[in-house]
Amino acid sequence: MAKLDPAQFIREVRQETAKVTWPTRKEALVTTGLVMALSALAALFFLIVDQIIQLAMRWVFGL
Repeated sequence: MAKLDPAQFIREVRQETAKVTWPTRKEALVTTGLVMALSALAALFFLIVDQIIQLAMRWVFGL
């Protein structure tokens, strides 16, 4: 069974995080903006589809 060594674990974590390529501030802002814009676009799409389905159901059932 492997011996648990917290100090070794911390060293390995630091080594791995040093390998990570972190995004620049500009890249983070651009991707955040894209995610927000596409989320709003998807919400608008589903709102429109929902309204169309609602109108169709009212027409079908005569409510």
